[in-house]
Amino acid sequence: MTEPQPAVSMEDITITFPGVKALDAVSFRMFPGEVHSLMGENGAGKSTLIKALTGVYRIDSGVITLGGEQVSFSGTADAQEAGISTVYQEVNLLTNLTVAENIMLGREPRRFGAIDWRATRKRAVELLERLHLDIDPNSRLGSHSLAVQQLIAIARATDFNARVLILDEPTSSLDADEVQELFRIIRELKADGVAILFVSHFLDQVYEISDRLTVLRNGALVGEYLTDEILRIELVQKMIGKELTVLDALERKTKAQTVDEDELVPYIRALGLSRKGSIEPIDLEVYEGEVVGLAGLLGSGRTELARILSGVDRADAGTLTVAGSSARFRTPRQAIHERVVYSSENRRSEGILDELTVRDNIALALQADRGWFRPIPKKRQNELAESYIQALNIRPANPDALLKHLSGGNQQKVLLARWLAIAPRLLILDEPTRGIDVGAKAEIQKLVSNLAENGMSVVYISAELEEVLRLSHRIAVMRDRRMVADIDNDDLITDDLLAIIADGAETEVVA
Repeated sequence: MTEPQPAVSMEDITITFPGVKALDAVSFRMFPGEVHSLMGENGAGKSTLIKALTGVYRIDSGVITLGGEQVSFSGTADAQEAGISTVYQEVNLLTNLTVAENIMLGREPRRFGAIDWRATRKRAVELLERLHLDIDPNSRLGSHSLAVQQLIAIARATDFNARVLILDEPTSSLDADEVQELFRIIRELKADGVAILFVSHFLDQVYEISDRLTVLRNGALVGEYLTDEILRIELVQKMIGKELTVLDALERKTKAQTVDEDELVPYIRALGLSRKGSIEPIDLEVYEGEVVGLAGLLGSGRTELARILSGVDRADAGTLTVAGSSARFRTPRQAIHERVVYSSENRRSEGILDELTVRDNIALALQADRGWFRPIPKKRQNELAESYIQALNIRPANPDALLKHLSGGNQQKVLLARWLAIAPRLLILDEPTRGIDVGAKAEIQKLVSNLAENGMSVVYISAELEEVLRLSHRIAVMRDRRMVADIDNDDLITDDLLAIIADGAETEVVA
């Protein structure tokens, strides 16, 4: 049987940014009436490929064809005109306008030079009815839930005579019933012959709705697969890959002491902690001197849990105790007061201030905890900076150096020094070694190990499972916003974690 012509085909697409090859000769195709999932971890190249397809980025080399004809887009408007529409995770519509106005925004029918509001509403109703959506076109968009707004955004996208519809993380803020309504719409469009690109980190949803998968890793194509012909554990292995580095020479972390849970009180204990749209109810305990690793794919809920534990985001339900006393963190400052600190994975946007010096960055958290009207004496700032520059081997060893002139690994060390300066009891590290060289990575991992040996509690998040296994006494596995396993790290191997991540079997094993 002859394979149908692809709705869109991208062949040997290469895009290079300064210092990095974002896509390296990647090929990708989608067929009419098919749901295709683009899979890969953070930095795999998914967003870059989508932006190349939709005209946001110009390609350095390669060919894009649409319906068999070669195309070149100079912007998203060109792509939409050609029949490629995108609905983003964050609905980019105007909540103060009506549903009809949003659906037809920028394409309103006109009569005698003015907008024909009657025709505008009529066309909006037609598009809503096509998707069997019972929504009042005269209602204000902001009066509807985020799920309904997403469906309205899809209705708007179909008015471009879409041959290709890209849905970028469309279910990230939806509950189970809302996801099923979205899937109903996707199946309607699929039956109409639309090629649908579904981007999601939720494996259950990918396997439920997708016909075909393409996996990217580190800007390169791993492969294209029919969904029903690839096991979940195989998919996860292909997404993550296995890289052997000199870090494997580091000794796997083992428990320095036996924790008797009947005698010890955990430094922090979360019971039923949850936040709508972020994580389902979770129980977690972290003892003094213990490193608890959080494992799971990107989007599994690892970061969301870290942000709630540290007061960056507020929990909707559940209880939290710190050092045996009830706590409720409404702000990061309240968490810092209890010596619970969080180092974000977004080092540049939520961590370092690269226009300030090394000294200023190190003293920042301590100054915030002390209060801005009680400035830290310059002598004390110098002592702090010099001690942490030496202890963490920060280079250059110059407290007056602007942070923007340091390497990524040294910037990460400065960020760690900032939190260590306030003497935390619980240190939550989210991807602390991402994007840094092997030597700096080894130094940071050794530091974490030493901190735990000296009694500090650590929650360690990393997409690199070998790193989690190397450092953690205990590992909590996250999947689809739920904690599906809590297990002691007794001779675990990567395949053990991959199996749990892929299968998601509910487990409550704390040996």
